[in-house]
Amino acid sequence: MSEIISVRIAAIIATLGRREAAQDLVGDLRAQTRLPDRTIFAVTTPDDAPDRDPLLANETLICDRKGSCVQRNLAIDIAADDCDILVFFDDDFIPDQHYLERLEEAFEDGPDIVGVTGLVVADGVSGAGIGRGEALQAIHRHAQAYPDGDPGRAQLFGLYGCNMAIRTSALCQRRFDEKLPLYGWLEDLDLTNQLMQEGRLVRINRLVGAHRGIKAGRTSGVRLGYSQVANPIYLIRKGTAPKRHMYENIFKYVAVNLLKSVRPEPFVDRRGRLRGNLVGLLDILRGKSSPERILDL
Repeated sequence: MSEIISVRIAAIIATLGRREAAQDLVGDLRAQTRLPDRTIFAVTTPDDAPDRDPLLANETLICDRKGSCVQRNLAIDIAADDCDILVFFDDDFIPDQHYLERLEEAFEDGPDIVGVTGLVVADGVSGAGIGRGEALQAIHRHAQAYPDGDPGRAQLFGLYGCNMAIRTSALCQRRFDEKLPLYGWLEDLDLTNQLMQEGRLVRINRLVGAHRGIKAGRTSGVRLGYSQVANPIYLIRKGTAPKRHMYENIFKYVAVNLLKSVRPEPFVDRRGRLRGNLVGLLDILRGKSSPERILDL
């Protein structure tokens, strides 16, 4: 009789100042048709941690420094030894109930796949954000259109950090770059692009979810604007992101912030972002650009 190998999945959530969203995610993970084997909420204060669910057995990891990279890395360090797949969710991401079941199938069916991201059917990150009800409706509509899941998939050069999974054996000693502080702009692309040395990165449309894009707990406009310029340059120098894509990223965000700063949206600090962009561009010209500079802004 052949040995049955059990795949273990750890769900890792780095959260800051959004306890209600984290508590909602506990319920969403509890409702999965395939439960995670470990669920770790990495927080900087116990007040941000959701209640422990007896079925999910979610763990709380208290981190002494804040930042998505730092918090995720500490969770990786305690989960990597006994879990085969690490799936990272933003606290405001809502996974479809079949997400983890289909994620496990994807890794089992594709031994050369080292990283996976799912199909985001609604994303409020670039707008005012979307309510939980609207996000759930989007997931429900997609499930009705594709009862067995959309079979589409695409090969990528980086994964979307609001929902991404990594094969632990491919991760090895790689970690999120803690020189990308606080919100960690582009930290998902930086790490997952390196995994292409080990295998393929894929978006699998059968993995479905919605990203609410909650604004509370996010980086200030000036800091984010600086990161939009400094972080791509840092990744180009590091060699973990395509140059053309990064330069296009910088141009796009500076142009959008410049145009929309005339009549900014009430939910976005466009003028703060533009100021951050300009400081970042000046630092590049002066040869002093660094992602960590946002800590002084």
